[in-house]
Amino acid sequence: MDEFMRKVQDRRIDSKYSLVRKLGEGGFGAVYLGRDFDTGEEVALKLEHRDQCPSILEEEVETYATFQGLPGFPEVYWYGWQDDYKVMVFELLGPSLEDLFVFCGRRFSLKTTIMIMDQLLLRLEALHSKGLLHRDVKPQNCLLGNGTNGNVVYVTDFGLAQEYAAKFDDFKEFPGRRSRLVGTARYASIRGHSGQVQSPGDDLESLGYMMIYFMRGGLPWQGLKAHSREEKDWLVKEKKIALGIEELCSGLPEEFAEYMRLVKSVQQEPVPNYTTLRDLFGRVARREAIEYDSVFDWTVRLYLQRAE
Repeated sequence: MDEFMRKVQDRRIDSKYSLVRKLGEGGFGAVYLGRDFDTGEEVALKLEHRDQCPSILEEEVETYATFQGLPGFPEVYWYGWQDDYKVMVFELLGPSLEDLFVFCGRRFSLKTTIMIMDQLLLRLEALHSKGLLHRDVKPQNCLLGNGTNGNVVYVTDFGLAQEYAAKFDDFKEFPGRRSRLVGTARYASIRGHSGQVQSPGDDLESLGYMMIYFMRGGLPWQGLKAHSREEKDWLVKEKKIALGIEELCSGLPEEFAEYMRLVKSVQQEPVPNYTTLRDLFGRVARREAIEYDSVFDWTVRLYLQRAE
């Protein structure tokens, strides 16, 4: 049992939440499973030690507050101090898209991929309409809801979220200057690799890499050999720059390449046309007779498992 669990195991957080167990830990804090003592409802708790300065969790709470009540964004129940930790109590969600990807044999069907894209384009449109960028769009940060929201894809983890301006000026590259990756190398936009000022197009580029990952089972820059994390990030960036969109999307419906061309062309625009982007996948659905019925690959697999 870790230090925090030892301290609060016999007490309640905010006089009503008890801890059950740790769910995971990342660079900006730990997440626990908890329970509302009054209702019995399970909740999630995210912790950040007081030594973290500036507070990432405080900024994340402010971001969540912007989206309270909107579909696909977790509800925050409480935020405050417990001993040496800042604590956010929020809606407990289901598995991540990465978890479900592994469950489905590391490949999603065309139908599942375009239904995911349809939902996540709505989420990013809502996010960007509030003047915010996520800057770490990846399968691990997209989770299913629970109960009646079990087919709703949520966007979570706003630890790197940032406001954006109407105009974007790149940071100048100076000789010997080392760029700093913002986000996760596998899905980061090229500008994100370079530490440049980002726009909504960068989140959409990361989402594009996700859809290709789901369809192919991997991305061309996975598995590159390097002597350090910094060198690996640089190699991934160079591979993304060198690889053309046609090659990246080879064998996939033409609309996938068209999506990537569009999002790269709007890198400097404050408001992409999200309807146009969603319509691309709607075109694929009509051509392939795909119905947006919320029957995903994992839905079918779970049904078959239970039927055995």
